[in-house]
Amino acid sequence: MDRTDVLVVGAGPVGLTAAAELRGRGVTCRLIDRLPGRLPYAKAVGIQPRTLEIWDRMGMAREALATAAPMRGQLVYVNGVERMRFELKLPPDVPYGFAALPQYETERIIEEHLAQRGTRIERGTELVSFVQDEEGVWSTVTTPSGRTEEIRSRYLVGCDGAHSVVRKSLGLTFEGGAFPEEYMLADVEVDWGLPPGYSVRASHTDGEGAADDLLVCIPLPGHRRYRMSMLVPPELSVRRQPDADAVAHGLEGGRAPGLEHVQAVLDRLAPEPPTTASALRWSSVFRISHRLVDRYSRGRVFVAGDAAHIHPPTGAQGMNTGIQDAYNLAWKLALAVAGTAGPHLLDSYDAERRPVGEEVVGRTVRHATAGGVQADPEEPRTLMLREAQLLVGYPGSPVVASRGSGHDGPDAGDRAPDCGGLVGAVATFPVRLFDVLRGRDTHTLLLYVGDGNDAESCVRLAEEAARLTHGEVGTCLVLHPDVAAHTGADGTFPQAWRDGRGEFGRVYGVRDTTGLLLRPDGYVSLRRTPPSVAELSAHLAGVLRI
Repeated sequence: MDRTDVLVVGAGPVGLTAAAELRGRGVTCRLIDRLPGRLPYAKAVGIQPRTLEIWDRMGMAREALATAAPMRGQLVYVNGVERMRFELKLPPDVPYGFAALPQYETERIIEEHLAQRGTRIERGTELVSFVQDEEGVWSTVTTPSGRTEEIRSRYLVGCDGAHSVVRKSLGLTFEGGAFPEEYMLADVEVDWGLPPGYSVRASHTDGEGAADDLLVCIPLPGHRRYRMSMLVPPELSVRRQPDADAVAHGLEGGRAPGLEHVQAVLDRLAPEPPTTASALRWSSVFRISHRLVDRYSRGRVFVAGDAAHIHPPTGAQGMNTGIQDAYNLAWKLALAVAGTAGPHLLDSYDAERRPVGEEVVGRTVRHATAGGVQADPEEPRTLMLREAQLLVGYPGSPVVASRGSGHDGPDAGDRAPDCGGLVGAVATFPVRLFDVLRGRDTHTLLLYVGDGNDAESCVRLAEEAARLTHGEVGTCLVLHPDVAAHTGADGTFPQAWRDGRGEFGRVYGVRDTTGLLLRPDGYVSLRRTPPSVAELSAHLAGVLRI
């Protein structure tokens, strides 16, 4: 029998993220996957800006940026005529744009990051069953040799996909339905002259305006390389009546599409005829369902990613939502393992992430049936921020404070945005806030000093926060441009940065001295003007065991 803090089942992007973040926080974990190796398929390919922010905090953004291709927008064609050119533009304070990266590359990057922390995927190892008690979880797995092994863990995280053994064994419901259409995927190169970095949506409509043929192309790294999805022709259909409880989602077995099947669709729908497809790397037939679990956890067992929610791939929301599930859960599990988690911290995973899953399922189903993301009635800026997953928030969470009023900028439950123009006492060149916060794996008290007279009180507040939490809360001070940077008792401020261009004040909507408590996942947990030790202490008592 082997013992570990957390057993993670499933080594796709979601399970890899959970394991990597747990290991980065000093938690022992085992990561098992029933497959013998990484699949060379470009399944999930869209990388959202919020995911890149997470990888930045985890220390993986550089490798991802070196491998990914930029996503600049979408070209929409109906019956051969361009109807819309949709630009993917975000506000200047957002540090990353949209990107495309084949799923096998995403998995490689996270897997290598995890290996640097001393943990490797246990391939060919399958979860058979588990039981939990008040102290932990007993799991039975089979190894590649066919041997049965018992694993004792304090927690179990199921990231094992749409057909999750963990979800089924936990007795969670998975309500929803399936789309009747079958699709085929293909990873190919084409010889058209369309601008690089733009996805392509080309459809044909019948006499009544209903779409009866479809081609969606997502650019991949490489020269004119795309992952294409199309309706399946009759000769490739693998449609069968599933069992009542079966989930018709993902890649199907049977005959794989050939280059001739892709070419036939291009001959009908390519915006620049004639277009020739070549260099077929991979193809498959797949089905789409939309389902959501009734809860994300029970006892010491949790589900994340496709094990908790599945939906149409419109807008590349699925994998990215799963990665955020794992990131949200991992820091909370790390505190629980360390014995410093508050009484409701683990419960907040379901409270925070299930509403997100519900919104994503509903939105992607709406987009899939209405003709794509661009059909959404939201104004363009809000639409872009939502698709980038930058508007995901947790107001009302049991571990988030009440929200204030009368100010702009992020409040409790909101993502803490980036900004530029911060200047230090030694590093005099301007840096971004995310650069300052990178590498911090605890809560951070972000104090904005709006008046020179408040400087000393902010320093005392920072010291008191560290004392109360036994070092579980770090501090970062941002000074109004008019506050002297060297007026502390010892001649300087700890971790003080001047808001040289006033960007922090503008983005965060602060003028007076304000305290923002940032969670390890980059969300605001508490915002108060002016900050006080009493309010900070009372709030932290529900988050940390102090």
